[in-house]
Amino acid sequence: MSQMLDRAPAAGQASPLRASATEALEPFSPVGLLPPAIALAAEDQGVKKAKQSRWVIFCLAILGGAFVALGGLFATVTISGAAGHLPYGVMRLLMGGAFSLGLMLVVIAGAQLFTSDALMVMAWASGRLKTGRMLQVWSIVWLGNFVGSLGVAALAFLSGQYAFGHGEVGSTALYLATAKSTLAPDRAFFLGILCNVLVCLAAWLSLAARSITDKILAIFFPIAAFVAAGFEHCVANMYFIPYGLFIKWWAPASFWTDIAAHDAAPPDIPIQQFLINLTTVTAGNWVGGALFVGAVYWLVFRKMEH
Repeated sequence: MSQMLDRAPAAGQASPLRASATEALEPFSPVGLLPPAIALAAEDQGVKKAKQSRWVIFCLAILGGAFVALGGLFATVTISGAAGHLPYGVMRLLMGGAFSLGLMLVVIAGAQLFTSDALMVMAWASGRLKTGRMLQVWSIVWLGNFVGSLGVAALAFLSGQYAFGHGEVGSTALYLATAKSTLAPDRAFFLGILCNVLVCLAAWLSLAARSITDKILAIFFPIAAFVAAGFEHCVANMYFIPYGLFIKWWAPASFWTDIAAHDAAPPDIPIQQFLINLTTVTAGNWVGGALFVGAVYWLVFRKMEH
């Protein structure tokens, strides 16, 4: 934000954008940044992220994938055994609330996430970020997110966590993996768009926050909403589907005996469908974040500055 405040207004007059941002940053203001200032903050953040070395970006992306996977793990445990005991909507809301842990860790602890990094399109549109560099950053972050998510899935499997609750946790993990991997590609694409509109709005709102408490509240509701609504997040699926595959391939006979006791259906997680799902959800996430949030807010608040 210092870049914003240091820029001199043209012809000795204060720009409306600068005035709004300055007003939003006044001490003891009951509100955080106002929307025009959020737009500039998002743009500045995109430039700052892109200036990091490839190694730093990759490491932060691994953390981002791991944090989202931990949110997914928490969400899986939260709803295990709930089917048939809670209304569908309540169960999904609990799952969404637990899953919001992932983006909270990304934003507050510090990490990079492909889905929220779609907002880099704002810096690109302002001419502050070259096309090649933006595409390179997105590619590195996507790959790093995959490594981090896969790592947590592997650790969770090796820990035997899926056997908790007499196999209820593993049964839920298998159900989620099956449901996601067998989605029709067109549905996965549109669910991906809707998902990342909410994820990027959560990241957008967190930029307005003045405290950690503000950030947590800003993140919680959009993330809980996308999970409750059943939308699709590519980084989350990098955890959910591999975790289900690990259980399907390598879980011992004792686990299958446990889940047979509560009539769990045999898993159907075709790996080729996982790859199709990941591709289409990634594309949908990009459209939802880069075009429906980043590009729209750039046109509304930043185009007039260029």
